[in-house]
Amino acid sequence: MSNDSKKTNNDEMLPEYDFSKGVKGKYADRLAEGTNLVFLQPDVAKEFPDSQSVNEALRSYLKSRKSKPGREIA
Repeated sequence: MSNDSKKTNNDEMLPEYDFSKGVKGKYADRLAEGTNLVFLQPDVAKEFPDSQSVNEALRSYLKSRKSKPGREIA
């Protein structure tokens, strides 16, 4: 941000922001297509620092379920 930029302490939009031709939710469908948001309880979230660790744990769990004989996965 440059030193020339206007700083305001209120919630008003600056005049240079023009959203008159904006479309609400234009990209919402695109975002939702590739997203499956899951909220973890705080005690569970403490064990997983990021989404990669959650995915690894879930894949490991699913793999262990598939390898048990006589167990059908719905």
